Amino acid sequence: MYIKQIIIQGFKSYKEQTVIEPFSSKHNVIVGRNGSGKSNFFAAIRFVLSDAYTQMGREERQALLHEGSGSAVMSAYVEIIFDNSDERFPTGKDELILRRTIGLKKDEYSLDRKNATKADVMNLLESAGFSRSNPYYIVPQGRVTTLTNMKDPERLNLLKEVAGTQVYEARRVESLKIMTETNNKRSKIDELLDYIRERLGELEEEKEELRNYQDKDRERRCLEYTIYHREQQEIAGALESIDEQRQEGVDETDTSRERFLAGEKKINETSSKINVVRQQIDLLKVDKRQLEDERRETARTRAKLELDVKGLADGQSRAQQGRSLHQKALQDVQAAIQQRTSELEKLVPQFSAKREQESIVKAELDNAEALRQRLYTKQGRNARFKSKKERDDWLRKEIGEASAALGTRKATRLHLNEACSALENDIARVEAEISDLRTKFEGRGASLQDAAEEVQAAKDERDRLIDQRKELWREEAKLDSVVSNARQELDRAERMLSNTMDQNTSRGLAAVQRIKRQQNLQGVYGTLAELMEVNEEFRTAVEVTAGNSLFHYIVDNDDTATRVLETLQKERSGRITFMPLNRLNPRPANMPNSADAIPMLKRIRFEPTYRKAFEQVFGKTITCPNLQIAAQYARSHGVNAITLDGDRSDKKGALTGGYHDTRNSRLLAVKDVSRWRSEYERCREESVKTRRSIEQKDQEITRAVGELQKKEQRRQQLEGSFGPLQAELRGRTTLLDRQKDSLDAKRQQTDNVEAGLKILQEQLAAFEAEVSSDFKKVLSPQEEQQLESLNTSTQQLRKQYSELSTARRELETRRSVIDAELRENLRPRLDQLRGQEYDESAGGGSSSLQDSQRDLKRISQAVAGLEKKLQEAEGAIEHASSRLSALENAKAEAQRQQEEIARFIERYQKRIERSMAKKALLSEKAAECNRNIRDLGVLPEEAFERFEKTQSNTIVKRLHKVNEGLKKYSHVNKKAFEQYNNFTKQRDILTKRREELDSSQESIEELIEVLDQRKDEAIERTFKQVSREFTQVFERLVPAGRGRLIIQRKTDQVQDEEDSEEEERRRSVENYTGVGISVSFNSKHDEQQRIQQLSGGQKSLCALALVFAIQQCDPAPFYLFDEIDANLDAQYRTAVANMLKSVSENAENGQFICTTFRPEMVMVADKCYGVLYNNKTSSIDVATREEALQFVDGEKQVL
Repeated sequence: MYIKQIIIQGFKSYKEQTVIEPFSSKHNVIVGRNGSGKSNFFAAIRFVLSDAYTQMGREERQALLHEGSGSAVMSAYVEIIFDNSDERFPTGKDELILRRTIGLKKDEYSLDRKNATKADVMNLLESAGFSRSNPYYIVPQGRVTTLTNMKDPERLNLLKEVAGTQVYEARRVESLKIMTETNNKRSKIDELLDYIRERLGELEEEKEELRNYQDKDRERRCLEYTIYHREQQEIAGALESIDEQRQEGVDETDTSRERFLAGEKKINETSSKINVVRQQIDLLKVDKRQLEDERRETARTRAKLELDVKGLADGQSRAQQGRSLHQKALQDVQAAIQQRTSELEKLVPQFSAKREQESIVKAELDNAEALRQRLYTKQGRNARFKSKKERDDWLRKEIGEASAALGTRKATRLHLNEACSALENDIARVEAEISDLRTKFEGRGASLQDAAEEVQAAKDERDRLIDQRKELWREEAKLDSVVSNARQELDRAERMLSNTMDQNTSRGLAAVQRIKRQQNLQGVYGTLAELMEVNEEFRTAVEVTAGNSLFHYIVDNDDTATRVLETLQKERSGRITFMPLNRLNPRPANMPNSADAIPMLKRIRFEPTYRKAFEQVFGKTITCPNLQIAAQYARSHGVNAITLDGDRSDKKGALTGGYHDTRNSRLLAVKDVSRWRSEYERCREESVKTRRSIEQKDQEITRAVGELQKKEQRRQQLEGSFGPLQAELRGRTTLLDRQKDSLDAKRQQTDNVEAGLKILQEQLAAFEAEVSSDFKKVLSPQEEQQLESLNTSTQQLRKQYSELSTARRELETRRSVIDAELRENLRPRLDQLRGQEYDESAGGGSSSLQDSQRDLKRISQAVAGLEKKLQEAEGAIEHASSRLSALENAKAEAQRQQEEIARFIERYQKRIERSMAKKALLSEKAAECNRNIRDLGVLPEEAFERFEKTQSNTIVKRLHKVNEGLKKYSHVNKKAFEQYNNFTKQRDILTKRREELDSSQESIEELIEVLDQRKDEAIERTFKQVSREFTQVFERLVPAGRGRLIIQRKTDQVQDEEDSEEEERRRSVENYTGVGISVSFNSKHDEQQRIQQLSGGQKSLCALALVFAIQQCDPAPFYLFDEIDANLDAQYRTAVANMLKSVSENAENGQFICTTFRPEMVMVADKCYGVLYNNKTSSIDVATREEALQFVDGEKQVL
């Protein structure tokens, strides 16, 4: 084993982490300047391995921490890594890492990166060979000088320390201390034995006197027992009589209590009925108030409608006369229109025939005039031209012009035909529109009637929906009253339930229900009380069995319970016990199979899902007819048994019972809360449904009103559409007349164009015929003849045309007059009269009167229905009031009976209290008799029969005589026998204890002798070993010299070397006063010198030889030498270096780590290191032998 590596951080001058490369297992040398940190390196190793740095104060700890520039160092550590390949440390690993960390407030050790105590570390080091008694495996600076300057007694103490005599001294001191304590105990025991012997002599005399006293006292106790026993029997008889009377009274009280409870139940039922009747009365009163309000409103509406109907009837009679006059004027206008229309129908065919004849005559006249004009033109033209060519040229020119005019006329004719077709289409369209408008105008009365009927139907629907909403309002008012009453009853039931539990549980239950609703927790089922059904006869037994478990909350699993509990904790909302079904595992109980022992679970009804929870609470309980049977089954089967009255016997034998007030039943309170909560929720849901229905009705009414408004608007539009319709009809008629006039003009233009075309065609044909004829200056005979005939026919045609034109104009004038009269007078008058008829009917005629009469009839029927409902409501209120009065009378009678029963129970209770007070006195006397008998102690057998037949007076007299005889023994020691026995036992115990102390004294003395002998042997053995090793080491260091160690004694301060070994053994170690050193450096035979006579270098060499000798006697795994060669001469330094090299090469001799300023030590080192100091911080690096020698030479030159 050897030091493999050292890591330092924050220790003294080593601020940063300094990791030293692995050391050699043999000889290692460290060089460095003074003050560079070599000694701090050795101090770091001693800090970990030795006791030099223990029990340090704050300043001493601060001194170990690095103090330099930069941030302050708060803690430091030194870590030593040992090579443990030889398993010298019993850790089972190849390496051991030992670290010590120190700060201003901490000092810690660690082994292989794990915390360890200092004791563990020191024990581990000692097991590896680090001896506390030999601290010379570390030789710091100055240690050699100290050994050099040691006096002989100091060297002797050093030798004793190396020999390990401190252990013997500590054990010897401890043994002497025990021996002193043993002597003190022996002295105390001797004093106690003397006192006990003296006291035993006195007790021998008191024992005889005590025997006489005991005889008298035995007789006294027998007499007193007889007196107390007879008094006990008298008291027992009196108590039995009181118990019999009490039992009879209890039976009567139970009967009275049952009657009282039945009366309470009856009163509660009557109160419930009264509350129901009162609620009905309240609802009926609310309904009545609403009906009265509705009746008043309906009555006002009816009065208003009656006034409207009367006003409309009066207005209708006045309007009837106006309608008669209007009807006559309308008939006159219609007759005139019919007459003019008939006349116009006769006149139009005549006019058309005359116009057609006129057109034919006009065409013939135009043709004759044209032909005649052509003949005259031809006659005049022949005279104008000189040749045929000149004529033909002119004719062709005229033909061209005529052809062009003919094309133009044809285009004009085509345009006129198209215009006529368009006008005919427009006229047909306008006539159809006029026909539609007249149809609408004539059918407006039916449309108005239909619109009025639709408006009335919409009004009826609106009124029907409003009536339904009123019914819903009344229903809502009733439900509000019912909900309010249910809320009050629920609050009362919750207060009653809250009174049966503590406040935290009550708040917790309310919070759990709220959390369940808010978080929608499906796995929170409810309390035991809420989840079970129990018959009334078993209710008391179930409540007593469950106790506070009735309010334990059942949940599906522990996650749900944890979630709710966290919320309760966060909100601070009380405390609740949860029963997670997944965590419950009830054990089956040994239930008896008997008719008088029924398991409690069979008395309870619950869902199978919750079986585990109910088995946990009720699974080990049975119900029995009475407490005696319950106690038997509880003891025999190890279960809890309970009676129907709530008296209980558990499996340990304890009996619990008494009166249970069923009026304060928790289960009843829970069921009451559940019932009223269900009722409240039901009523509230109905109220919500009613409100939704009202909202729905409001929407339906809104839609109905909107539909009514639309139909009213449509009717108003129909009413207001007459004027525009009339104006439109008038405009269309005017437009039709204009279009017909335009069509006539167009047709006339077309006829004219047709005539012109015919003339042009004939002229063109004449021109073309003339071009092909011969050129002549005059007309031909045929043409002359034709011209004469044309003149005659033209005159005739002109006359005929004039006659036809006159006749046609007369017919046209008459037609225009009739048409103007129809268009401008008669038809507008007819439209006006019809419009007046519509206005009268729309302005509030018979339809408004019918509507008002219909509304009045409906309102009257509603008033009659309300009157009937009011009568029914008043009858129901009267009936409910009479029933309420009967129930209140019945309740008053029941309360009177209850008061009588309560007074009876109170009177009997007072009698019972007096009897119980008397019983208490008797029981107290009986207890006093029992105490007196117990105070008599253990009685002799004769006490029960000796004075059984003796009279009480005789017993009292004899007791008085015995007490007088006992007075003379008042001073007797009543514990003489007991004290004598106790003192005898103490004497025997103390005698035995003294013998044990004597034996212990001898053992301790023998141990001290053995320790002294072993100490002397250790000192002598160590001296011999050290002396032998010193001689050998000195000879190795000084081959020419000789050295030895000398023991100094009191009898002979100077011991010659001729002293024999037998004489040395005869002298005791106690005579040793010191250890001297005698050496010779020049010869093995010269006279030796004492160390005081040597030079400084020789003294240092002797001290080193002593150190090496001590180390050879107690080898260590490694050695640390700090400048041990500082005071040696060169030859001795060489000798020391060679010795270290030879020793280190032997693997069994250990590792050496040395610091030096001399080259000799460097020359033999296996590995060298250099210590540098920069910026107030030390560091260590590996150096070659040449670098180390250069450094040593440099230091030597500086020196």
